[in-house]
Amino acid sequence: MPSSSGRSGGTKPGRRNRRSRRRSLRTVDEVSAGGLVLDGQRANAALIGRLDRRGRLLWSLPKGHIEVGETAEQAAVREVSEETGIRGRILMPIGTIDYWFVADDRRVHKTVHHFLMEAVGGELSDEDVEVTEVAWVPLGELDAQLAYVDERRLVRRAAELLSDGQESA
Repeated sequence: MPSSSGRSGGTKPGRRNRRSRRRSLRTVDEVSAGGLVLDGQRANAALIGRLDRRGRLLWSLPKGHIEVGETAEQAAVREVSEETGIRGRILMPIGTIDYWFVADDRRVHKTVHHFLMEAVGGELSDEDVEVTEVAWVPLGELDAQLAYVDERRLVRRAAELLSDGQESA
């Protein structure tokens, strides 16, 4: 006898199709690099804002694809410059984030290498077509401003590395 919900058990309607669709997606790996770039006084960080599908402005660290022949460090410096207008110098690596998403009928495994950087030139600019806004944000406000948990963790790690480095200097 069927249950009161009208289902006879087993898989929920439509679930099997979603699973098979997921399995049929091609899986690709993508590698990017970027960074937490600080101003000369190390009081502010350059963030980029992008609109999501719902039209919300989400703030994040600048980053982008590593091009053929580039190291992660070179890509991080280039991407920060392209997305923020700021030329940066790498101080140290601060960590790697990896995550999965689906786009264009592909399952994407994305790995992003992040570096702590200091600004050595340039001017804050949102000329990059992929960026809606750019801003210098006080370090103490990054936790509230950044949209992604993993990036907030990296920023806290960078703050620890900076304070450790200053204590030993």
